[in-house]
Amino acid sequence: MQWGSSAFVLAVVFFSTHASADPVQKSEDIVKFFAGAADLGKSRGICVGTEEECKSKTKANDAPGEKSSLDMLINFGLDSAALDTTARAELDEFAKALKDSRLSTFSFVVEGYTDATGTVHYNEGLSQRRAQSVAAFLTASGVEASRINAIGMGEKNPRSPNPYDPLNRRVEMRIKTQ
Repeated sequence: MQWGSSAFVLAVVFFSTHASADPVQKSEDIVKFFAGAADLGKSRGICVGTEEECKSKTKANDAPGEKSSLDMLINFGLDSAALDTTARAELDEFAKALKDSRLSTFSFVVEGYTDATGTVHYNEGLSQRRAQSVAAFLTASGVEASRINAIGMGEKNPRSPNPYDPLNRRVEMRIKTQ
């Protein structure tokens, strides 16, 4: 089975601090976000023209303030895949959203990531454990296991250019498009 690139991403970001954490996302907000993601065609297409013309068309078609991702700030301790109380509260809301009938046809890929602390081999295992801990929590909360695929990505695709930044220690959940 092939995975298409997702037009919409739910980044469940596991940080080491909650200094800038937003309030817990409510399940209804998550449902509304993903229910709107059903029209994945908006982000796909071909633009004929110069690079500047295409960029201006894209900006003109984007609604002001429209978000293409939904971030949930959640703690993961350094070198840990354990979910703390805040992470469990965030994921509980996400599990409620996934059980909503409006999202019943969606499947998700849970991608675990690490910063550059540790060896590449160790980080691949840690990222897999992080993804699995999120998937296990969701399935224990009543989400069908067949709708969730947990994979470890190691140090790939850092969110911060600093390879040791805690921002890189995260799990991202993407809508499975194929």
